[in-house]
Amino acid sequence: MRIVFIGTGEIGVPTLQALLNSEHEVVAVVTQPDKPVGREQQIEAPPIKNTVSETAILILQPARIKDQSSISQIRALKPDVIVVMAYGQILPREVLEIPRLACLNLHASLLPRWRGAAPIQAAIAAGDRETGITVMYMNEGLDTGDILLQRTIKIRADETGGSLHDRLAQIAPEPLLESLRLLAAGNAPAIPQDKARATYAPKLKREHGKIDWSESAEAIEKKVRAYNPWPGAFMKVDGQNLKIFSASVINLNGSPGEILRSDKGLIIAAGKGALSLAEVQLEGKRRMSVREFLRGHVELVRGAR
Repeated sequence: MRIVFIGTGEIGVPTLQALLNSEHEVVAVVTQPDKPVGREQQIEAPPIKNTVSETAILILQPARIKDQSSISQIRALKPDVIVVMAYGQILPREVLEIPRLACLNLHASLLPRWRGAAPIQAAIAAGDRETGITVMYMNEGLDTGDILLQRTIKIRADETGGSLHDRLAQIAPEPLLESLRLLAAGNAPAIPQDKARATYAPKLKREHGKIDWSESAEAIEKKVRAYNPWPGAFMKVDGQNLKIFSASVINLNGSPGEILRSDKGLIIAAGKGALSLAEVQLEGKRRMSVREFLRGHVELVRGAR
């Protein structure tokens, strides 16, 4: 089948690679424009573009996919299927109606749970025991289309946003290729989502990582893992952000935000219980163990919140 792949993020790379190595023909890749990254604002291409940059496959990078010129370019390719994964723009109806068979989206959750932009972080923060990849027929709603296939994995007790992202990226190709086989055979299912079970995971911003010490230590620890590596859970230390990469729950109590110990570790009281920090990074510094951090910054933690 003729495939147009639409995506931007790293999570879609294994799926695109699987398509390139399959019997299907990837006729074009649509991705976001190159953009400045990091402190030096160097221009970098999206991971999806880099995956096909040394091939003859057409690469389209429209600033707005809903512009008529972009829609016309995609329509001229006459795809049988459009595959979308982590693109970053909403596809208009005119694009959804282009493929002969279907416009499929690979979503990193077990829909209808965690519709929206940050399903991986939401699943960990909520304490979910499992998640997965959903292959869904796209419509104009927010992840509301009928389900074609799902694949489930367990969420580990030490799972981070980064580790779960990578695991989901690796399992995504198989359900997509199976979905394409079912579509080609004319017997692909279309299972409506149960709207009553829908939950939402809105787009995360950097400020969402600020720790609220009035929450329980258990809830904070889950967010620390969920937001590692981005947006990063952080607290304020002497006016600077201290990013927390790992921590454990301790059965101690105190006023929320109170430092209970800072001699051999850094233990901070939450609304219920306390959190023992393990790996941190002060603004402008390298990532380090909390013991390393305390050797050079013991005075700073006295004003921490």
